[in-house]
Amino acid sequence: MAKAISPPNLFQKVVLKYPIHRAFDITIFFLLVSLLVYRLLYLSNHGFAWVLALLCESCFTFIWVVTVSSKWNPVEYKTYPERLSQNAQDLPPVDMFVTSADPVLEPSILTVNTVISLLAVDYPADKLACYVSDDGCSPITYYSLVEASKFAKIWVPFCKKYNIQTRAPFRYFSSELILTGSCNSLEFQQEYNKMKDGYEELASKIKDAVEKSMEWDLIGDFAVFSNMERKNHPTIIKVIRDQNDAGLSEALPHLIYVSREKRPEHPHRYKAGAMNVLTRVSGLITNAPFMLNVDCDMFVNNPQIFLHAMCLLLGSNDERESGFVQCPQCFYDGLKDDPFGNQFVVEHKYMGKGAAGIQGPFYGGTGCFHRRKVIYGSCPDDIGNQAKRLTPVHGGLSYKEQLRIFGGSKEFIRSAAHALQGKENISPQNLPTLVEAAHQVAGCGYEYGTSWGIEVGWQYGSATEDILTGLMIQARGWRSLFCTPDPRAFLGCAPPGGPISMTQQKRWATGLLEILISRRSPIVATVTARLQFRQCLVYLSFLTWGLRSIPELCYAVLPAYCTITDSSFLPKVHEPAIYIYMALFLSYVIYTLIEYLETGLSIRAWWNNQRMARINAMNAWLFGFISVILKVLRISDAVFEVTPKDQSSSNDGDEGRFTFDASLIFVPGTTVLLLQLTALIMGFRGMQLSVNDGSGLGEILCSLMVVLCFWPFLKGLFAKGKYGIPLSTIFKSASLALCFVLVAKRA
Repeated sequence: MAKAISPPNLFQKVVLKYPIHRAFDITIFFLLVSLLVYRLLYLSNHGFAWVLALLCESCFTFIWVVTVSSKWNPVEYKTYPERLSQNAQDLPPVDMFVTSADPVLEPSILTVNTVISLLAVDYPADKLACYVSDDGCSPITYYSLVEASKFAKIWVPFCKKYNIQTRAPFRYFSSELILTGSCNSLEFQQEYNKMKDGYEELASKIKDAVEKSMEWDLIGDFAVFSNMERKNHPTIIKVIRDQNDAGLSEALPHLIYVSREKRPEHPHRYKAGAMNVLTRVSGLITNAPFMLNVDCDMFVNNPQIFLHAMCLLLGSNDERESGFVQCPQCFYDGLKDDPFGNQFVVEHKYMGKGAAGIQGPFYGGTGCFHRRKVIYGSCPDDIGNQAKRLTPVHGGLSYKEQLRIFGGSKEFIRSAAHALQGKENISPQNLPTLVEAAHQVAGCGYEYGTSWGIEVGWQYGSATEDILTGLMIQARGWRSLFCTPDPRAFLGCAPPGGPISMTQQKRWATGLLEILISRRSPIVATVTARLQFRQCLVYLSFLTWGLRSIPELCYAVLPAYCTITDSSFLPKVHEPAIYIYMALFLSYVIYTLIEYLETGLSIRAWWNNQRMARINAMNAWLFGFISVILKVLRISDAVFEVTPKDQSSSNDGDEGRFTFDASLIFVPGTTVLLLQLTALIMGFRGMQLSVNDGSGLGEILCSLMVVLCFWPFLKGLFAKGKYGIPLSTIFKSASLALCFVLVAKRA
């Protein structure tokens, strides 16, 4: 199953072997090619439906090729944190970034738990600094962080004293304790009760703040938030916790609140813009050589994750092998059998580890450790040279060129030069002086005329800035590593089904397609830069989501079209070619079932993910494709939509039910369903199921399969409230289905 390769000192690279999977990969590819050959041989004997089926199946064959290529050489890394230097001073500093955009959609209690878990990791506190970006410019967020820092003063020592593994308080106190050793003592019970009371008090204060049952002291520490507009305000940077604060029994990392300047006339570039501001602000204040970024709902689940990541970052003989370290995005309290197909367990195991065997996993936007100099645009060949070119005292680039790259802050240019040289800190200035200088680099106009978002920093130009940033890093020749410790590094909350999930899928499909058609696509990077060909295929496997919606939709409509027009796109049951379809269908079902069962998931989870893949493709991905088309035609621009986060789960027994709203995003799926139902009625009434020649049997079975995939929509036709499809959507879909039937009849 696995073959070890000469292990490095700090980690071991293990090649995974899946012989059964490889056999199915080849078999399915052979069957797809056979199907295309069959289509071409009999193309002249058939009409429109045959040609459309050939085009769709050609697309599916291409998708299969890039998917198999991405999974063909899986590897995993076993890390040995106990082999790291026992001297804390030998460990490099790390700056931690937490991004929050909206205190309503992203509740402050979630952000607080994420921050507290970061402050409590097993890593020297004097080597850490936590920066929280608040794009909502909310006094509630700031107040919550201030109160959280007070609780952290007692929580962090408690966790380290008793080696608590779950360091997000809301998860720790919601789980059943297993008391062993020192945790089964009177002293522990007393401290546990104290911690629990302290957290309940913290949660109560935050709840009161959210419900506005407390009055803000706008003349005190919160005066800066007075009369503040969310999208029109100056920069706010506040040091909530300084490592040098007196009175602490045990040191805590820096905790710094950042709300960048926003003006209506200046684009703020969404999350990518916030990350670039955090990069510059942290570069002036702490300038750690490594940076971790997590979303505000992704708390630390493995307190030793920093040590695991350092094993990978420091254990490579060649730095180019570890440009960044990505941890898989995993979720807590996931619904049984993954009814909405958004937990990505199988994708992480096979696609993630498969990409790790090529040039490395893509950057997923959260749970990722970056080298600062890589974010600053350094190339592997520039190690040892890039820093000299950008350091004024070494007589490299002109001052004008340095300003063009990094902006007009002399202090930041110096800090960037130090980072590119691998130095940890710039100069022993005091914190207030550094914070004052940081206000300049957090200004909304600082990036104009610079290389931020283009050559350095998080990249602009896509709603999925994380994928684009990782792509540009790998295009410069860097590799990445996949970190999958046990237990998982970070856990977050998965979006519920329905409108929220569809919105997220649409944003992903939009951003991915923006990258694909841009000048920075992986195809261009493979030809003109250092992106490996197979790594290009890895990116194409998901950058094409928006494009895949078209063949998915067409192929789903084909059975209904053929039934309505009394035509066929499938072989008759007595033709030998029918065995190609049967073998292909059975092989795919068995192959994907094996993947889910090996991952520990159920057959029900497999089916839920299969049907949600069809629903996402024909609804969310289709609208992502339309959004990009409208952007290309300059009719409208793509909009970044924040996904609501919610840590509470419903207990009404309907957590797994699909929900709907009046959004147009549900119209395609409802239309496809109504078409299939219409075709089934017409097919049975027209006696299409003839025993003699089997005309239409395949099409009828395919229509039934599509109806099964859209079963949540079928239930939604008859349900009420949020579980029912709105009448306006049903009317729109019925009109489209009727138009399709009339046009097909006249064709």
